[in-house]
Amino acid sequence: MELCQTQDTIPGSKEGHDQVSPTAVALVLPKADFVAVCDDLVAAGYEPLPAENADDLERLLDSRDDIRVAIVNGEGEIDQTLELYGVLHDRGRKIPALILVSPLTFGRMSLGGRSDSTDEYFSRPFTAQSLRFRIDAMLIRSGEVPVEEPVVVEEIVAAHATAATAPVTPPAQPLEEAQRGRLVVVFNPKGGVGKTTVSVNLGAALQVRKHLRVLLIDCDAVTGHVAPSLGMPQLRTLAEAWLWDHQNGKEEETIAHVAVPHSVGLDVLVLAGTPFHTEVLEPARVAAAIAASRAFYDFVILDLHPDFGPLNLAIFDLADRIIVPVTPDVPCIRAAVQFREVATALEMRDRLVLVINRANSGIAPSKVERTVGIPALAKIRSAGKLFYQASDAGVPAVERAPGAKAVGDINRLADRLLAALDAGEHVGLVQQRRGGIAGSLRALFGRFTD
Repeated sequence: MELCQTQDTIPGSKEGHDQVSPTAVALVLPKADFVAVCDDLVAAGYEPLPAENADDLERLLDSRDDIRVAIVNGEGEIDQTLELYGVLHDRGRKIPALILVSPLTFGRMSLGGRSDSTDEYFSRPFTAQSLRFRIDAMLIRSGEVPVEEPVVVEEIVAAHATAATAPVTPPAQPLEEAQRGRLVVVFNPKGGVGKTTVSVNLGAALQVRKHLRVLLIDCDAVTGHVAPSLGMPQLRTLAEAWLWDHQNGKEEETIAHVAVPHSVGLDVLVLAGTPFHTEVLEPARVAAAIAASRAFYDFVILDLHPDFGPLNLAIFDLADRIIVPVTPDVPCIRAAVQFREVATALEMRDRLVLVINRANSGIAPSKVERTVGIPALAKIRSAGKLFYQASDAGVPAVERAPGAKAVGDINRLADRLLAALDAGEHVGLVQQRRGGIAGSLRALFGRFTD
C-alpha cells in the first residue's frame, strides 16, 4: 500500500526526523479505506502510515518511534485483530488503538480481556473527519500533546528580561493607590478559543451580580472584538487619545478618563483600533497606565492578543490571575501546554487557571485539565447561538439570558475567581493518573453508550 500523494514532504523514518513533523498514525485498513481518509488526515496535521497486516505493522513500529495512535481493522477474524492488538502492546509498547468493527459482531468481541482503557472502536459508515476527531480525543486522553517549539520559551524569557530593564513612565496615580483592584488576564496563544466571550461575560457577571467596579480592556489591536461585541464599535482608543494629547501639548489622559461606560455598568477601553496606531503604546508605558487604573476599579480584566510580544509580557507581570480558555481540541491543548512551559520559565505558572470552554463537546474536562497540567477554575458548556445572539444585540449573555445554563457557568466562574483571590490561594497542580491495560472492549462499549 502506498502513502498519500501529499505525503512526499513528510519525513518517513527515524533518520528523517530532524525537524518537527506531524503526529504519526498507523493505519491497518483495507486499501480503499486508507485512500478515502488519507488526504484528510494529512490536511488535519497527521501523518498516516499504512500497514497491511501484523507483520507489516511490527516492521513499521520498529522503524518509527513517533507513532502515537493506530487505526486497526477489526472486521476480519478475531485472531487477526488480537494479533494486531498484541503488536501494539508487545515489547513495552502502549499505543492506543481505534478499532474498526462490525456492529453485529461487536458484542462478541473482548480481546481476551486485554483491551486498554485508552482504546476506542468505530464502525461503518465513517468519514475522514470523524476519524480525525476521534484521533484528537485519543491524543488528549493519553496526554500525547507535545510542545512543538520549545525554543520559543528561551526567546520569550529573553524578551521579558529586556522589557524589564526599559524605562517606565510614572503612573497617573501613586503606586500605593494603584494596588486596590485585581488584575485578571484572559489569554491563550491560540485564537478562536473564547477569550473575548469569557472576558466580556466574566466582567459583566462581576459588575451586575457582584456590584463591583469593572474595567474591561481590549488589548488586541489586530483581531479585537470586545467593543463590537458590546455594541460599541466607534470607541475612542487609548492610542488615539495619547496621540491627540501629544499633538496638542496636553497632559496624558489616564485609562480611567478614556474608558467608556457600557449600559450594564462596566467600563470599556480599547488600546488601539488598528496595528498602525500601536507605536504610541510603548509596553512599559501601557503597563504603568494599567497599574494606575487599579486605583479606580475593583477588577481590571484584559483580553489579550494571542502572542508573546513585549506588551503581553509586561501585562503578565501585573496579573493576579491569568485565565487560559481551552477548547477540547488538539491545537488548542497544544497551545495551552506551550503557554504552561512559558509561564514556568517566567515563574508565573502558579497564577494560571484553566477555563474549559465548550466543555460538553465530548472530551472529559478532567482529561483536558490533566493533559495541560493547569488547574481548571470552571467549565463553560456549549450554548448554541446564545453568545452570538448576545453579541449581535450588543450586550453580554449574562444580561441577555440570565437563566441560561451557560450563563450559570459564567457566574460560577466569577464566584470561584473571587473566592480564590480572596483566599490568596494557588491551586495545586493536577496529578497525572496512571493508565494501564484493563477491562475489555465490551466494557469500553458500555462507557461510550451509557
